[in-house]
This record gives sequence, structure tokens and C-alpha cells, in this order.
Amino acid sequence: MTTLTSRSNPKIKQIRLLLAHRKERDETGLFVAEGIRHTGEAVEARAAVEYICYAPEFLTSGFGNQLVQDQLQRGVPCLAVDRETFISLADKDNPQGLLAVVRKPKVSLSELSPQKFRWLVALVAAQDPGNIGSILRTIDATGASGLLLLDDPEHGQYCTDPYHPSSVRASMGSIFWHPPVSVGFSEFSTWAKSNGYQIYGTSTHATGDYRQFKPGSDPLILLMGSEREGLLPAQASICDVMLKIPMHGRVTSLNLSVATGVMLYSILEEQG
Repeated sequence: MTTLTSRSNPKIKQIRLLLAHRKERDETGLFVAEGIRHTGEAVEARAAVEYICYAPEFLTSGFGNQLVQDQLQRGVPCLAVDRETFISLADKDNPQGLLAVVRKPKVSLSELSPQKFRWLVALVAAQDPGNIGSILRTIDATGASGLLLLDDPEHGQYCTDPYHPSSVRASMGSIFWHPPVSVGFSEFSTWAKSNGYQIYGTSTHATGDYRQFKPGSDPLILLMGSEREGLLPAQASICDVMLKIPMHGRVTSLNLSVATGVMLYSILEEQG
């Protein structure tokens, strides 16, 4: 197989744009998953892999090389590039020599039912893509059902791109098994209530301690506010229960992904 050395190849140029710009990801519906594990998870989850790019000089893993061969046999285009070209694409140090360009799944709120999605996390205007990826990873670890990303135009709040390279990397492949669903806050509120979800929110001003959290048998949603502002009063008003995570030191709050992890494991413990 010919190894490309030109950085002007259309696919090489596209990968670079997908890594750098949300606009390109939004317009094409594609994103990049870099690394052996992430590419392997995309394949195992049967995500729509458009093509693979790999550097034979870097790809020393037997699993990684077999992955490329398997995808070639299945008709997935696999583009071999030289060392320097791959370095110019890699989003992290010490690249493993493998990445996949994947099509975003199209999942709408109407496809989620409380029978199959009994335990969801909803984030309002999450701004750090690394937090989104980390939360997806914790959702997978705890057995929660999925992630909703909520824009609230009424308050000028919007979520960052869950397919940003930092989010994909932090998810450790979970993004392929739990693709996030983006929706407006108002639509989310109506949908959650009409489907019988109990909504649990968090706030430093809440009176209930998360350690006394006793979820019932109804399907539930853990609603978390933005990193900077938390839940606004109008957002907190849709919650059935508000809980707090006690702070004993000088800090007034936890990182969003850490706080969500604390709550998810508390729910897991209560569910047995």
C-alpha cells in the first residue's frame, strides 16, 4: 500500500479542519477519534466509520494493525501516511498512529423512552468539552442510560461541542456507546414531565444532603447546571428534589464532572 507524504491530500486537510473547528464538524456531521482504543471502540460499537488514517511507523500494536486490516476487508477506506504527516494531525503527544473519522449519530429526544432510558444525566450549558467526555465515561461506569445536553436560549446559555477532540478523548470510547442528545431546555422540561421522570438537581443552596438521597422507582434525571453559574432559578424550578454536596474546605464548588460522578455513584449505591 502506498504511504502518503503530502499534507495537501483532501482527507488529510479534512482531518485537520475537523480537529480544529466546530463549524467543520457541524457542517459535515463528522468528527475524529484518535488512538487505538477510541478507534477500536468506534468499530465495536458499529459506529459509522467513514475512513481510517494510520501511520505504519507509529502503529506497532498488533491489535491496531489487525484493526486496520479488518476494516480494509470490510471496505472501509484506510489511508496510510508517513510519520511527519501523522504528527501534524495528532491531537496529543506520543501518537499511537491511528485515528478514525466517524459520522455523528443522529439521536433525537423522541427516541428515548423511560422504559429503556430510566436513568439519565442532563447538563445545562456545559462549557468544558473535557467535562462532557469525563461524564460520559462515568455514565458508562455506573450503568446510567445516557446524556442530554441542554441549550437554554432564553438565558443565553449553550453547550459546547460534545464531539470536540477533548470530549472524545476524555470519554475513552463511551461516546460511541452513549451518544449525547442535544435539545433545548424548554423542550426537555416538557418531555421529562410528560414521560414521568423525577428530576433531581444540585445546588450549594439546597437543604437536602445528597447522602440522604433516596430515589424512588420512577425513572430519573440528574440535572446539573453550568460550570460557572450552576442551575439558574428558572432551571432549578423544574426539579422535584434539590440536593447539595457539602463543602468542608475553602472551595465553594466541585468540578462539574467530579460533582456529577459523586451524584451518579450515590444513585448507583441506592439502586443496589
